[in-house]
Amino acid sequence: RQSAGWRRAAGRVLLPTAVLLGLCCQAAPDPIRYTIPEELSRGSLVGPLARDLGLSPAERPARRLRVTPAAKRQLQYFTVSEESGELYVSERLDREEMCGEALTCSISFEALVDNPLNVFHVEVAIQDINDNAPRFLQDNVHLEINELTSPGARFYLGMAEDADVGSNSLQSYKLETNRYFAVEVKESEDGSKFAELVLRRPLDRETEQSQRLVLTALDGGDPPRSGTAQLYINVTDANDNAPVFAHDRYRVSLRENAPPGSVVLNVSATDADAGVNAHITYGFGKMPAKVLEKFVVDEESGTIRLQEALDFEDTRSFSLAIEARDGGGLVAHCKVEVEVLDVNDNAPEITLLSLSSPVPEDAPIGTVVALVNVNDPDSGENGEVRCQLSGETPLSLVASSGGSYKVVTASALDREQAAEHRVTLVARDRGIPALSSSAELVLEVSDVNDNAPVFEEEVYSAYVAENNAAGAQVLRVLARDADAGANGRVSYWLEGGSAGEAAPPVSVEARSGAVYAQRSFDYEQCREFAVAVRAQDGGVPARSSTATVRIFVLDRNDNAPRVLWPTAAAAGAETPPFEVVPRSAEIGYLVAKVVAVDADAGRNAWLSYELLQAPEPALFRLGPQSGEVRTARAVSERDAAKQRLVALVKDHGQPALSATATLHVVLAESLQEALPELSERPAGVDSSAELQFYLVLALALLSALFLLSLLLALLARLRRAGPPTVLRCLGAQRFSLASAALPADFCEGTLPYSYNLCVAPGRALTEAAWLQPPLPSLPTEEPPGGESNGKPTPRGSADAG
Repeated sequence: RQSAGWRRAAGRVLLPTAVLLGLCCQAAPDPIRYTIPEELSRGSLVGPLARDLGLSPAERPARRLRVTPAAKRQLQYFTVSEESGELYVSERLDREEMCGEALTCSISFEALVDNPLNVFHVEVAIQDINDNAPRFLQDNVHLEINELTSPGARFYLGMAEDADVGSNSLQSYKLETNRYFAVEVKESEDGSKFAELVLRRPLDRETEQSQRLVLTALDGGDPPRSGTAQLYINVTDANDNAPVFAHDRYRVSLRENAPPGSVVLNVSATDADAGVNAHITYGFGKMPAKVLEKFVVDEESGTIRLQEALDFEDTRSFSLAIEARDGGGLVAHCKVEVEVLDVNDNAPEITLLSLSSPVPEDAPIGTVVALVNVNDPDSGENGEVRCQLSGETPLSLVASSGGSYKVVTASALDREQAAEHRVTLVARDRGIPALSSSAELVLEVSDVNDNAPVFEEEVYSAYVAENNAAGAQVLRVLARDADAGANGRVSYWLEGGSAGEAAPPVSVEARSGAVYAQRSFDYEQCREFAVAVRAQDGGVPARSSTATVRIFVLDRNDNAPRVLWPTAAAAGAETPPFEVVPRSAEIGYLVAKVVAVDADAGRNAWLSYELLQAPEPALFRLGPQSGEVRTARAVSERDAAKQRLVALVKDHGQPALSATATLHVVLAESLQEALPELSERPAGVDSSAELQFYLVLALALLSALFLLSLLLALLARLRRAGPPTVLRCLGAQRFSLASAALPADFCEGTLPYSYNLCVAPGRALTEAAWLQPPLPSLPTEEPPGGESNGKPTPRGSADAG
């Protein structure tokens, strides 16, 4: 339907225009414009859109260039090649169908690209071609002209329609050659051309009653197109006055929301004739069926009424041809221009072009998350739209071209505070009353590992009783991570340690955070310890935090008291250590002190003492807290010389543990007096062993007397030099018994007093008889006056030598 010459001319116009517009669109935000002729076949090239957008061939696949209509009701006329990025025609383009009588016609749409997301406005101008011939609304036009009609009379023949515009539209009318009539072209104020039949010479009905002529309408195309109508002229009898309208042209405005039945206008015509020739009836002239469906005219009154509802967005004006016909057949014509006024009857249309969801929470401010298009088909202020986002959200709107908006991030996102943002886009026009529409956008925020695990406590404390079972749970640590998925999945382990170190006393379960004892704890070896537990999430890179776990071992009563003094007799010793108490001792005389320790702690180590066994229970008493053995009464002659006391040492644990200590006491004024008591043997002792004992004792006494004589002689010679300092256990009382074995002075540091310990002759004092560390020993030298720490020395002690 188009000529080859037009195609060549359109191609010559298209290429420079597209290139120039493509260069301009990169430097300015104006739309990219192309110009093409109508009726291009499907698949015809429009322009190199990708190149005009500045997209190189390498980046075209990743940017995903695509086009979308600017409004919901608009068809998809164009498509973009994914390989070349060129814009092609996808639907037949009929300029007359799309734009009607408008002088200019263009199609707007949006070009979208990704990575980053952006939108561009594209306009394609559709040029008219001469593809429509002029067409009369009726093929046959009937006129009745009175024979008395004067030359120069004009008769309205109507107007042919040509859907083309510009030079391709209707240009002229031509009438078949005849004697009486000619045709003249008239142009109305809106630029439309109609034909008028002009009478050149008077008619004579008796000569020629009717004529049949061909009326041709021509357009200005190359080559021109034409349309014809048959003109039937009937010459009637004399009716020399035609109706006359008050105005040739009427203008009226009508709101588009006017209800059907509303009065549009009253037209009126007058006729100077009388009778039937003066009776006027009204009607519509030749008009499109679309107009005839909208309006109706009353034949008698000339009242024009609205028959169907108007739509400003469909048709903004109507041109009505009104005829007034008298009874004689004369007709007058007038034109009624009806302007349709827009009312705000269309709410804005919101179209979501693209949505990027989810968006990572570390997305920078200004990231485009959605593209929307807002369109209002109303005009003026009724079509001016303002958009806003409702609610307090971290998003904002940025206006783009062609009624498009970008939804961008206005502040930092935080998934831990809000994993989803529901925002309502409200579009409101400026009409009165204003109309609005809304659309909800749901933006999901994806997680990034921006939170480290946080322990509920910085320092955990656990109390475990000693002798616990290995593998028992001690406590459970818990760290929470506000992130999601693997970023919030927390695992635990002990921090520190190396391959060469001993195994830690506790272990931690990776998933639950339960801390288990690896072995049984001993309070006496370790009373507390601390380990560091690290919590780490599963993100990349991972984040972690550390908490300290302090384990306090609680004591149990698992150690019985241990007696340090008096010690048990050494192996092979026939006589255990003993204490000598003079018979002249008064009440409260300190005999000895039972010394014991307990490895436990607290109440488990609190010791109490009691006298379990004694030959004379009333003679001695034992301090329950101090362990001191003192005389409870004065010693009498009836009391046995040898006393064996058994003391019970008991702790305060549950259940209580105890130990016993045996103390041997000899009632004698001196060591010499005590020795015979110690030398007594029970019945059945071997006589040879007893004889050997006495021989050794006698030898020891003789040796002692000899040494004493030497010492006295030495003292007499050294009298002027002062008393000798080498004698440590020299007392006022001398003994001449041979072989008396006396140990060095022993002072217990834990006692509030000191006393000398003596053992029977010939008996070695074993190492077990002395206190072991950690109890310190006091100095072995005896203070002057025979007293130790202010206490009288027991009479059972003897001087060395």
